[in-house]
Amino acid sequence: MIITRFGSTGRIISPRRQRAILGAGAAAALLLATAACGSGNAADPPSATATTVANSAPITGSTPASTTLPPTPESPTTGSTSSGLKPIDGAALQVLVDSTIKQQLIPGAVVVLSTPQGDFTAASGTTQLGAQSPPDANTHFRIASNTKTMTAAAVLQLAQEGMLDLTDPVSKYVSGVSGGDSITVEQLLKMRTGLYNYTNAQQMATSLDDDPTREWTPQQLLDIAFAQPVNFAPDTEFEYSNTNYVLLGLIIEKVDGKPLATSFQDRLFGPLGMTNTELPAAASFTIPDPFAHGYLYGSSSVALYGEPDYTPEQIASAKDGSWQPTDYTDINHSFAFGAGNVISTTTDLVTWMDALAGGKVLDAEYQKLWLESPQLEDPDNPAGQSYGYGITRQSWGPNTIYFHGGETAGYNSKIISDIANGVTIALWTNLTVDVDKERQTANTLMLQILDQIYVTSPFTPSASTAATPTTAG
Repeated sequence: MIITRFGSTGRIISPRRQRAILGAGAAAALLLATAACGSGNAADPPSATATTVANSAPITGSTPASTTLPPTPESPTTGSTSSGLKPIDGAALQVLVDSTIKQQLIPGAVVVLSTPQGDFTAASGTTQLGAQSPPDANTHFRIASNTKTMTAAAVLQLAQEGMLDLTDPVSKYVSGVSGGDSITVEQLLKMRTGLYNYTNAQQMATSLDDDPTREWTPQQLLDIAFAQPVNFAPDTEFEYSNTNYVLLGLIIEKVDGKPLATSFQDRLFGPLGMTNTELPAAASFTIPDPFAHGYLYGSSSVALYGEPDYTPEQIASAKDGSWQPTDYTDINHSFAFGAGNVISTTTDLVTWMDALAGGKVLDAEYQKLWLESPQLEDPDNPAGQSYGYGITRQSWGPNTIYFHGGETAGYNSKIISDIANGVTIALWTNLTVDVDKERQTANTLMLQILDQIYVTSPFTPSASTAATPTTAG
């Protein structure tokens, strides 16, 4: 199996150093194999290399081409309402989740599927180590970079209302941005600015470890980013950076004339009935009941930028139980702001992705722009993922999904929409990465689920080699 993985700097780096905090957004993207690898038993773990594509390499060009989603063909199997799906077995899904969290030492996980065959929920483990506290679809957790889908949607609503233009320079709304006259709102949305990712700074990991409840202002986050040089000229490359979405959060506040939390509530959460979703106050470091505690072995730097590697001794100690993961539940996520500070549940996130992908958040014009926005991250990998307005798109075989990921100290999650097959998936785990390979745990679980429910598995050679992008970027 040939794997290409990219790091948060946009350069190819070691697998253990490939993440940017809060999911590497899309960064926690779906990995598709590009050479022989059988799908195997759905309950077995994927190959150690079949994990996450994180952030991508340089890309040129700026105008996304038109998106054409695959049509929904006639159902080839009894019990399936779409040819893309196998008949879904809820009991087998539960076995898959149970076995995966055991193999990866994950305390707990929840998976919710909404499909034409019905809705399925598989919950396993515990919300808190040392307690018998099973999670469910209404358990709160930190969704991290999945927040970016919401930040992008609010920006697009403001654009469709004529309150801003996607071609506006960031300097129109936020001062002090290096090259701000040349960086547009659209380039912020699509991660094409070259601005340094502040969560890659050592001082951020040190602060989260030593002073986890510290309250951060957006300006303090930008100060860290702007102390470093830009990595490339605007719109010449793709590079995942949380700095972009902190700026977008500030733009929303200025244009909408209210705090970001209020904008989200008024524009998104309230109208959609997402009663268990919030962007908490900057001073808050707690999560509403019922909630999952979040765990990570070692320093928050493992989640922030994938260092240091776990030693063989640490791995052995984790497996025999003598080394326990750190509880990172109470980190104040004001350090993430519009890049990743929302708290939600899998139930609400299924509602969110159904609405976002189904045209209930944006009008027809801007829904089309959203669908067409993903642009290839790596032009040398035409079967790879594309990133757009706070969303990633990936195809394999006849299937195309729009999705995002969330990775932060303590939590890993995915939200997924397959429009053609009528599938929405939301899932979380409360261990950021596994101790063996530092793989994102929710990403591994996501791939296992896709392998189990789709006729064409993402692990099948013909699927991955036939995968072609739906935009020329």
